Amino acid sequence: MYKKFRKILPAMRPVHWLVLSCIAVVTCYFLLEIRLDRAFKPLSKLTGNSGKQSVADQAALSRSIPTFDGYDYEEQLVVLYNRVPKTGSTSFVNIAYDLCKQNRYHVLHINVTANMHVLSLPNQISFVRNVTKWHVMKPALYHGHMAFLDFSKFQIAHKPIYINLVRKPLDRLVSYYYFLRYGDNYRPNLVRKKAGNKITFDECVVQKQPDCDPKNMWLQIPFFCGHAAECWEPGSDWALKQAKHNLVNEYFLVGVTEQMYEFVDLLERSLPRIFQGFREHYQNSNKSHLRVTSSKLPPNESTIQAIQRSKIWQMENELYEFALAQFEFTKKKLMQPDNKHLQQFMYEKIRPK
Repeated sequence: MYKKFRKILPAMRPVHWLVLSCIAVVTCYFLLEIRLDRAFKPLSKLTGNSGKQSVADQAALSRSIPTFDGYDYEEQLVVLYNRVPKTGSTSFVNIAYDLCKQNRYHVLHINVTANMHVLSLPNQISFVRNVTKWHVMKPALYHGHMAFLDFSKFQIAHKPIYINLVRKPLDRLVSYYYFLRYGDNYRPNLVRKKAGNKITFDECVVQKQPDCDPKNMWLQIPFFCGHAAECWEPGSDWALKQAKHNLVNEYFLVGVTEQMYEFVDLLERSLPRIFQGFREHYQNSNKSHLRVTSSKLPPNESTIQAIQRSKIWQMENELYEFALAQFEFTKKKLMQPDNKHLQQFMYEKIRPK
């Protein structure tokens, strides 16, 4: 075989073979360098020289970055919003429903029996597998009044992205107190379970009735703490510590009700695959402030002082202030130090070339 091959080729001296080998090596090197250059193209080149990115540019950029594990992070995106009651969640979710067809994603409400906030053990594993394997629904935004659930306990490789909103604890409690009595403008004809009860929140506190007991504020902490029994023990120091840990380590973004637009803005900039157009819709549609309680009296100063003396309020407020500080920090880091340009990053000094 070797002799036949030698007869086909013209007579070549060793120096000719050496030159041919060098040409082959150089060609392979340049081909490899071009492929590496395309794979690790600096973000500054992808975003253009102006440094200004629209939401559409950011979406295109995220799709252009190679994923070497073959996982489509855009089309497999799952966002889980375990919404705390009376924090403005209805306004936010209705924007999601309005834009889901336009942005080509699904919105799914998690409805648990009797509005329970903790899933049973069989339901936990069923829910985790549904969310992870229900590919026809992806990209998806799941929402519901349920406590944080740690997906890593169930051998899940790609966990959903958690988001949430928190509200000043006394404001949330007062809103819920009057909501149970007077309802809201979202479903005005629905009779609430405390309808006809005319006692004000101030009178309730003076009379020490159960509906205004500070223990009723114990909700935001367990929602962030999770499914452990200790999370639902009012006044638990462990629960507060765990809630803070989860807020920082397990949640992509936690906003505050008082800064809903800023919350929407950060989501649209970060996850445009789902949240593109949320800012404009929030500003210009009638969905920016849904579910206004029909009748609500602000508490007087003596009521505020009485509530703030309770350990429950102090702990819930500590979580709120912690979340607010983290949210302000996140907003600040969006911009460069001059507060005029968005922060950017790029890859450089890549070796070997």
